[in-house]
Amino acid sequence: MVKSLVTVLHVMLSLFLIAVVLLQSGRSAGLSGTIAGGAEAIFGKKKGLDELLGKMTTVVAVLFGITALLLGFWQ
Repeated sequence: MVKSLVTVLHVMLSLFLIAVVLLQSGRSAGLSGTIAGGAEAIFGKKKGLDELLGKMTTVVAVLFGITALLLGFWQ
């Protein structure tokens, strides 16, 4: 019973982790990064959403690791 609940939680966390990572803005590099960096200096950057998604990624990744360890011990 508990193992199946942890398995369902693990699958839900994995899907949520994928979604949160894909929603984050990428770290620009190269020529496009220099152009976008100049635009961010003029217009500003959306920090609130990026910070929230970063914190959510950390929390979900830790929970995912804990459930993976629990499922590994129950094998």
